[in-house]
Amino acid sequence: MSELPDPDDLALVFKALSNPTRVRILQWLKDPDSFPPQLEPAEEVGVCLKHIQARAEVSQSTASQYMAALQSAGLVTSHRIGQWTHYRRNEDRIARLADHIRTEL
Repeated sequence: MSELPDPDDLALVFKALSNPTRVRILQWLKDPDSFPPQLEPAEEVGVCLKHIQARAEVSQSTASQYMAALQSAGLVTSHRIGQWTHYRRNEDRIARLADHIRTEL
């Protein structure tokens, strides 16, 4: 992803944010400690997909698709621990996008 988003990049972000559940997931990830405890601290490694799936009340495959869309847009990053993938917000990217939207759109 480039430093300043181009129109295609912005469209990918807006597409990822066009689903209310994906928007809620981003909101939930602002407070990773609100999820159930896990072996590795969520503040450090992110929130396990199984916890995101449970809160969103969707299947594992749907949760994976949602997170893939958010990751493709650069809004979250992932970290594998064993068989589980953990996700956290990409705060730098979100801040840059917010600044760009505020000043350029």
